[in-house]
Amino acid sequence: MNPHYIMIGGFLGAGKTTTVGRLARHYMGQGLRVGIVTNDQTTDLVDTHSLRSQGFDVGEVAGSCFCCNFNALTDTVEGLGQNQLPDVILAEPVGSCTDLVATVIRPLVQVYGKPLDVAPYGVILKPSHGLKILRGDTKRGFSPKAEYIFRKQLEEADFILINRVDELPPAEIDELESLLRAEFPEQPILRVSAKSGQGFDALTEMLAQQGQFGQRVMEVDYDIYAEGEAELGWLNSQINVVSSQPFDLDALLLDIIGRLHQRFETIGAEAAHLKTIGLCDGSYAVANLVSNATGPELSLPSKTLTKSANVVVNARVATDPAELETFVRGEVAAACRAFGASHEVTTLQSFRPGRPVPTHRINEPV
Repeated sequence: MNPHYIMIGGFLGAGKTTTVGRLARHYMGQGLRVGIVTNDQTTDLVDTHSLRSQGFDVGEVAGSCFCCNFNALTDTVEGLGQNQLPDVILAEPVGSCTDLVATVIRPLVQVYGKPLDVAPYGVILKPSHGLKILRGDTKRGFSPKAEYIFRKQLEEADFILINRVDELPPAEIDELESLLRAEFPEQPILRVSAKSGQGFDALTEMLAQQGQFGQRVMEVDYDIYAEGEAELGWLNSQINVVSSQPFDLDALLLDIIGRLHQRFETIGAEAAHLKTIGLCDGSYAVANLVSNATGPELSLPSKTLTKSANVVVNARVATDPAELETFVRGEVAAACRAFGASHEVTTLQSFRPGRPVPTHRINEPV
């Protein structure tokens, strides 16, 4: 049996990592060997830390997206497992990337040279921004160029996932599906919750389908694409936190997220995704902010009191990277003081993504 390659796309904060983790547990429960490949424009990936902490075999392509470093993707895939490829390869691309059918899926089929069974390409809709964008609301949070990426991600999907259905009012879910069907009439639409597992039976059935996928020929204006990505400030950092008295790790992460959320709202900077992870003595916690409107959430509690922790902060926010760095340094320091802890920023990178230059781009159907 050829390895089954599954790539799950979607905008920043859509729920890709939670979906990939749940799928990994599902396939491992069937006795299959599973490998995961994460991806980001820089190092210190929260997603990699989080998934490895859950016991998964994870490789990462850091410092560039899958499409712009295709050879790193295939090398990472080959590094998974021991001496042979896993039965299932789950790949999570950068949340601001699109044109992945032409630059990743088709090259895997036509260039890579090793047989893979490529699953239908699913893209997760992020409800918090998706509803405003698809409705055409006047205040949507992002510029038309960033929204261009959001729509192109959905356009090339073999199927679309509406995530967080356990948290949304039924009328809102129906409206989302109606808007999607009007704009993307050919794609099947699934309703799921990555957090609870609702709808995952239908998802795994969809991913098990055999056939030729990634056939949607899509024109992409790389000037608009590059400018849309560059409007987001990116920041990745690692911080060591130490205290003479035990502190609540979950509360610290939420406090950091909450303070930054207030900052973003004050200056009108929309959060595409802000993630913090805390790791200590085998315990880990994750807190998120996926939009200014939804607010902070503790997506994975550790229920841990500790005197020390490693905290990773990843931020993707529509603001200048230098300003974002100032906010993160200031609010992390304030949160640590509030918990009676000292901290040391061990690594920090802030930047705007560069223009995407794919290794391969195959835009003709097989």
